[in-house]
Amino acid sequence: MPEKRTVLVTGGCGFIGTNLVRLLVGSGGYHVVNLDALTYAANPLSLVDLADHPRYEFVKGNITDRRLVPALFEKYQPAGVFHLAAETHVDRSIVSVDDFVQTNVIGTYSLLEAAHAYWSGLQGERRNKFLFLHVSTDEVFGSLGKEGYFSEETPYAPNSPYSASKAASDHFVRAYHQTYGLPTIITNCSNNYGPYQFPEKMIPLMILNALSGKPLPVYGDGANVRDWIYVKDYCKAIQRVFENGRAGEAYVVGAGNERRNIDLVRQICDFLDEIAPPAEIHPLRERGLKSYAELIQFVEDRPGHDHRYAIDAAKITRQLGWQAEVGFEAGLRLTIEWYLSNLEWVKQASSGSYGEWIEKNYAWRALKEKK
Repeated sequence: MPEKRTVLVTGGCGFIGTNLVRLLVGSGGYHVVNLDALTYAANPLSLVDLADHPRYEFVKGNITDRRLVPALFEKYQPAGVFHLAAETHVDRSIVSVDDFVQTNVIGTYSLLEAAHAYWSGLQGERRNKFLFLHVSTDEVFGSLGKEGYFSEETPYAPNSPYSASKAASDHFVRAYHQTYGLPTIITNCSNNYGPYQFPEKMIPLMILNALSGKPLPVYGDGANVRDWIYVKDYCKAIQRVFENGRAGEAYVVGAGNERRNIDLVRQICDFLDEIAPPAEIHPLRERGLKSYAELIQFVEDRPGHDHRYAIDAAKITRQLGWQAEVGFEAGLRLTIEWYLSNLEWVKQASSGSYGEWIEKNYAWRALKEKK
């Protein structure tokens, strides 16, 4: 990269955001301004070691702030935006839709307005090279049957308030390109996993519940299928799209790792049995647990639960030369080992509002009703 570029990253203290910030700062080619409202799923501890880094700055604030965001564009004169700030948990969207509309729809609109006003005042190369990269999800495409794959041509068919809010944000991003010429790109990715993921998500929830001897709740019969990608692979894809992607395009991103939920949970249990056997964990040893798989409990399925996601990532491979590097088994082992080695992070992430909410969330309510 010929010169360092200042970029605005929204939601940089979240799961994917944290890993992306680390990648960009570590590359040496970017000065990262991280705008994050530090809501429940954002953990400032995730980036505490970058606090004094010369290529990193943190700004606490909300993307809906119509004064702050334009001021940041004016102050930092970014070469582009990585927009990751979003509410993302499907279960939460089912019981409380408002936050998803405010952040994912109104927030994205507010950010687009600020970016458009800023870009309109740029001249020459700075105007030509500016890019607004919107990070989205494959859930906007709805649910697949036993066959087929999502691609950039798949019609939108969101089935949850969360995916509907992300679909709306995608449409706004596309509209600002088509109507105003704002250089935008959308990435729609499959399920991410890896370090720094908030404990309400499936893989860290299963790891941490297992180690605590809590039930491992699996929705329905566990046959729902997800396509998994290691978060660092996705962050490399995001960077590749930002540097080489075509404005106005969308890129779906996946690693071709389809797993039934029940098979994934059993695989997590198998790894944990090997890495941290129940006989070596004090509360589990007393219960005589032979395997973490004994903690699996099937619970009432959640409303609108999409059956299968799968990604055809041929376009990003063909146009930009990206492909996933981390195999699923290797990535899952790395993820489990990271959580076992970062218990202070886990403790902080699991405290406060999250700790209060988890007792009320849909999975646990369904579990209690089944008993």
